[in-house]
Amino acid sequence: MVAIFIFSFSGWLLSAAFAPIDQWWCAPLALAIFLARLVRSDKPYLHTFVFAFTFNAFLLHWTSTYVGALPWFMLAFALSIFYLPLAIVRKWGIATFPFLYFVLEEVRNHFPFGGFGWGRLAYSQADAPYARLASMGGAWLLSAMVLLLATSLLYLLSKRSLPVLLALLPILLMFYSPNPHIIGYTRALLVQGNVPTYELDFNSRAKAVFEYHIAETERALKTQSQALDFMLWPENSVDVDPFTNTGIANRLDKIVSESTVPIIIGAVVGDSPKRFNQSILWRPDSKIAYSKKHLAPFGEYIPLRALARIVSPFVDNVVDFAAGTEDVVFSIGRAKVVPIICFELLDDQLMASGARRSNILVVQTNNATFFGASTQPNQQLSITRIRAIEHQRTILTVSTTGKSAHISYDGKIIASTETQSNAHLWVKGALIDSESPRDKLGNRAFFGVLIWLALYASALRRSVILRR
Repeated sequence: MVAIFIFSFSGWLLSAAFAPIDQWWCAPLALAIFLARLVRSDKPYLHTFVFAFTFNAFLLHWTSTYVGALPWFMLAFALSIFYLPLAIVRKWGIATFPFLYFVLEEVRNHFPFGGFGWGRLAYSQADAPYARLASMGGAWLLSAMVLLLATSLLYLLSKRSLPVLLALLPILLMFYSPNPHIIGYTRALLVQGNVPTYELDFNSRAKAVFEYHIAETERALKTQSQALDFMLWPENSVDVDPFTNTGIANRLDKIVSESTVPIIIGAVVGDSPKRFNQSILWRPDSKIAYSKKHLAPFGEYIPLRALARIVSPFVDNVVDFAAGTEDVVFSIGRAKVVPIICFELLDDQLMASGARRSNILVVQTNNATFFGASTQPNQQLSITRIRAIEHQRTILTVSTTGKSAHISYDGKIIASTETQSNAHLWVKGALIDSESPRDKLGNRAFFGVLIWLALYASALRRSVILRR
């Protein structure tokens, strides 16, 4: 029972690195505790599962907010299975732990159903002193540093300095990370209109949500005292198809004409089987639409629907969306804006492609669909901060219910709103036309991190293994 408690505690401590506790140093400490006990475990597979399940259950508790405990339990259970190969460290030695954990994390980022990388170690490190490493080697390198720090803690306890020095060498890359090239600024109005209710079927009140965003926009424009280039609304702010509903289209045309600047809206367009989650640059004389490419499984489409129906009665409330296929850039003055819609934040390749085509990124999200006042918005904001560092781009993120924020290229929050409120932000976002080292390297950054972890394990496995 003592062992079960320690493995459960280490799993909870790892979750404490993420919101709501949000202490980055908990991640390497939790993994060090887990690893120290794992190499002595007489039931490594059971204890690994206990660690992983506790971590995922605490981290993802927000998924139970409206759909109930069973889907939350099953999600935590399913994700924890992917951690089981870590038990091999009991036989292979501590030095192999960073490599193995890193590979398993990458698997979870892509599989199944396109992956669910919400618990990626990197996403807990936005406030870490070495967070800038993300601009060099991406979220990959940041996750690797957490793992190397965890093993370093154990080696320090054994008074072996060589493994620690080898593990910490990547930190030197921070001193070679160039500052981005700023070519100017764009001024935007971020509108968080809020929603009438926080529940699964709040979208049935789509017109009310639209009116909330109209009202907040008009309120902001009445107090306007600065120049403006565009307005930004969140995902699902217009859930009545503006291309077929003349009343909605006229209201959008009116507010754009009166403000004399375009608006980027989040809209649901079309009907099944051609129903799209879109970001639309709306001008009276032109409309440019981007259809979300990476859809959220069990949120925007239901894999294994017959089986999912047994788990949750809400499954049939979800009408499957179709995935977009086209890349789109919104040109607004000097700004080249690429929209990212909610779940797409977790897609490494989509984010990298968007950064290369843009000089500023906007993230449109809807935290009301499932999550209301949970910790999910803060966890998502941390992911967004890491993406800003990784790609050295200003990110303007706007939500129906919060948190909306202006995030600088170094991951700092310049301004933000509170959750569950109607609010707006006036922002002056830097336009950056240079590529981060991570984006210049592309997937070579991933393989570079993978090779380094493999070399680290190879060099130390035989020569520097902690005695059990």
